[in-house]
Amino acid sequence: MDKAKVSVVVKKYTMVIALILVTLFFTWKTGGKMLLPQNVTNLIAQNAYVFILATGMLLCILTGGNIDLSVGSVVCFVGAVGGSLMVNKHVNTYLAILIMLGVGLLIGAWQGFWIAYVRIPPFIVTLAGMLIFRGLSNVVLDGLTIAPMPDNYLELFNNYVVNPLGGNGINLTCMLAGVLACVIYLVVVFNGRRSRTKKGYETEPMAGVVVKSVIICAVIFAFMFRLAQYKGIPNVLVWVLVVILVYAYITSKTTIGRYFYAVGGNEKATKLSGINTDNVYFMAYLNMGFLSAMAALVTIARLNSANPTAGTNYEMDAIGSCFIGGASAYGGTGTVPGVIIGATLMGVINLGMNIMGVDSNYQKVVKGLVLLAAVIFDVVSKKKSQ
Repeated sequence: MDKAKVSVVVKKYTMVIALILVTLFFTWKTGGKMLLPQNVTNLIAQNAYVFILATGMLLCILTGGNIDLSVGSVVCFVGAVGGSLMVNKHVNTYLAILIMLGVGLLIGAWQGFWIAYVRIPPFIVTLAGMLIFRGLSNVVLDGLTIAPMPDNYLELFNNYVVNPLGGNGINLTCMLAGVLACVIYLVVVFNGRRSRTKKGYETEPMAGVVVKSVIICAVIFAFMFRLAQYKGIPNVLVWVLVVILVYAYITSKTTIGRYFYAVGGNEKATKLSGINTDNVYFMAYLNMGFLSAMAALVTIARLNSANPTAGTNYEMDAIGSCFIGGASAYGGTGTVPGVIIGATLMGVINLGMNIMGVDSNYQKVVKGLVLLAAVIFDVVSKKKSQ
């Protein structure tokens, strides 16, 4: 393989390489504690909201580097509404969940209207939303914490998938899920490659596809093995996977998904081609409101309470994960898998430093430097390509 091809591969998988190196570093520094089964499970539980919010934030960023500063406050507000309904008003859990999702959609539509159709800058609208919904959260909660959440609600988001297969110290259902995930991945990859070959499109060399597939399947299997050694598959992982798979499909396989990239690449040309760019902006923020409500569902389940400080700095985690995961600060570039890698990297850094007992102030410094480095890499790469 010549230097040019090596350079392309390194650039394409920079964050994957960084994630592996950072994981190995913290595994070494923590004496192996980083990869203990319970810590792997904690990595999922503690960062579920980041995976969900970052997926929605990607759609906003794709439209031209726009962001949503209100998501942390929206998570708090929707959680406050849900907690009040379920605990204080004794509303049916499933009805309360539907109301929470509906509130998220209404908030997304409200902000999307001003951004898409009135053309108020997203920074201003969402900054206002950050203040409005944080204030409304305190109004709904009256400054108090509501707890605990109903048991049937916690079972949905804060429990583990049933293990009918049993196993002596190893959750066999979890291991079977890992095998099925690998099989599905291989079928999708090789069917996709065969389809591209038939259509005459350029494809990766078979050797590269095989090596990448082996590595990914090994990571999936090792990850599921660690979960199987603890309590199995957390329910929250199932919810996160549903969000990731749905939005990965939307952004890569659907017409509306291509519109997000087109608007971020060149809005004027997109409008001239007959696409209603206002609707694209509206959909981006409508989805962000919906996914903020989803994040609220998993957040109050994990905390087992709705409190006025929930969601603090969540927007920073989501935005940082997107840029670290390869989304361009200029819009038009980024993928859901890339964002998930970025979110996982942030989660690994957080967990590793927590295990090492690093002061929280230094943790913020490290995360800030990682974010800055990712954006610098994006800007420098764009200048070189031009």
